[in-house]
Amino acid sequence: MVIFRREISIMKCGESNLEYSVFGKGTPVLLFHGGHSGCQEEFGLEKLAASGFSVITPSRPGYGLTSANGDLREACSHYKLLLEHLELDKVHVIAVSAGGPTGILFCAMFPDKVYSFTLQSAVTKPWLTPQDKEYKVAKRIFKPGAEKNTWMMLAAMNNLLPKLTFRMMASSFSKLPYREISKRLDSQSSVMFRAMNNRQRSCSGFLIDLEQCQQDYSRELASIQAPILVMHSQNDSSVPLSHPNHVKALQPHSQICILDSWGHLIWIGKHAAEYDNALITFLSRNMIRKKECRP
Repeated sequence: MVIFRREISIMKCGESNLEYSVFGKGTPVLLFHGGHSGCQEEFGLEKLAASGFSVITPSRPGYGLTSANGDLREACSHYKLLLEHLELDKVHVIAVSAGGPTGILFCAMFPDKVYSFTLQSAVTKPWLTPQDKEYKVAKRIFKPGAEKNTWMMLAAMNNLLPKLTFRMMASSFSKLPYREISKRLDSQSSVMFRAMNNRQRSCSGFLIDLEQCQQDYSRELASIQAPILVMHSQNDSSVPLSHPNHVKALQPHSQICILDSWGHLIWIGKHAAEYDNALITFLSRNMIRKKECRP
């Protein structure tokens, strides 16, 4: 079995810092992680690396050691500079959950840098308004100064009682009753969920996400020229089906992959292999020429 190393670096963009990681070697994929994450995201990376892809994951603004700049267009310009720094002409783009707006804007701004665009459980239109209960709770428990304690408590509880913690938090990710969720899980589900809670941090990034996800990027989404794959669970309670439907309405030729998996975290559970296979098939169909790849 090949063991892949993650290399983490920081690039200067004027007065700003951009933290990023590179995992695997091969055809480059630019991954925009979801909320409460960063350049050390793990979901889906092993499968991509084993399939011949190199995954470049920048910590989005406010996450990790990346500067907390809420200007999304400026952030996308920094990602273009990152590709130039790595001597990459074009990449496949994957945007996850709250990273959806970043992926949409990047693909719209720099179409010549993008071979394909994949949205995974992604926000594609205005999401969690200030009137929503979830928005109000998130502003309180994930704000700087509080978020570290929030994640420390969740990790401690999850390490002590992994199955109970998963059951308690399941409704945040799925609209199914737990008896139906459990049918869609496998032996590794609670292990992967615990690992996620141990590595997650919000820093100041999630509050930036909440503000950016208030914006409407329909015009930019409609302008994207690259092939699009949308991957979503029909049981997602965090980002509802109206989001993949929004993509289909604006991009009728996009490929929509909706499965009856347990919820938002499509990398966990019995259906994860189906998502992996659909993604690899899509990326391979839009494979860039080997001479344009960088290790």
